[in-house]
Amino acid sequence: MPTWDSAQYLQFADERTRPARELLTRIPLDAPERVVDLGCGPGNSTALLRARWPGAHHTGVDSSKDMLRRAASDAPDIEWVEADVAEWVPEGPVDVLFANALFQWLPDHAAAFPRWFEWLRPGGVFAVQMPRNFEEPSHRLMRELPGPWLARTARVRAVTPVATPAFYYDLLAPRAASVDIWQTTYEHVMPDAASIVEWLKGTGLRPYLESLSDGERDAYLGDYAAALTKAYPARSDGRCLFSFPRLFIVAQR
Repeated sequence: MPTWDSAQYLQFADERTRPARELLTRIPLDAPERVVDLGCGPGNSTALLRARWPGAHHTGVDSSKDMLRRAASDAPDIEWVEADVAEWVPEGPVDVLFANALFQWLPDHAAAFPRWFEWLRPGGVFAVQMPRNFEEPSHRLMRELPGPWLARTARVRAVTPVATPAFYYDLLAPRAASVDIWQTTYEHVMPDAASIVEWLKGTGLRPYLESLSDGERDAYLGDYAAALTKAYPARSDGRCLFSFPRLFIVAQR
C-alpha cells in the first residue's frame, strides 16, 4: 500500500518549496514568538520559517512518521509533533500559523478555517498555500482514466475541498484585520511526462494508487503516463510544461 515517502516527495524539493518561500515573504511580522508549520512534511518549509525567525519557538506538525523522521534528522532542535492536523490543537496562542500544501487534503474549510484562525493571538498571521489544480489534466486524468479501476478512482476525490478566492475572503475578512489573497499558476519545466508522474506519486496520486490492487497499479501508471504525454506535449526543446495553479492567503488577526 503506498504511504507518504519523504524521498519520493523531495525529488522535487525546490519546486515544492518555492510556493512556501513566496508565501513567507508576504507575512508582515518581524519577531514572532511562536511559529507553527501545519503539515510540515519533511521539514523543508519549516527550515524556511526558522531561517527567517531564528529566535522563535518552531513547531512542525504532521501525521507521517516517515516525513517527521526525515525532518528530525535534518533539524533535531525543532519541536516535531506527530498528530492528525484536523484534530491537533496548540497549547497556547500562536503568532504564525503556516500551512503549505496541506488544506487541500482536509474537508469542510467553512468550519475549519475560522477554528484555526482563532488560534492566533492578536496581530498573528494565518498563512496558507493550497494547490488549486483539481480540474487540471494531471488531476482530472487521475480520476477519469479509463480502465477496470474507474469506478474506484472516480470516488477518491469526487469533490475538491479548495474553493474560490472569494469564498476564503468572505470567510476570513469579517474576522481579520487584513486579508491578502492571490493566485499563481507555475509553469514547471519538466524533462518529460514521466517526470510529472514521479512528482505526483509523492502527493496527489497517492490516494488513487491506494484504491488499486497491487496487480493494477503498474497498468494504471502506464496508462496514466501515456495520457499525460498527450496532455503535456513536448515543447521546442523536448521538455514539457507542467501547469500548476496555487492559491495563497495571508490573513492577519
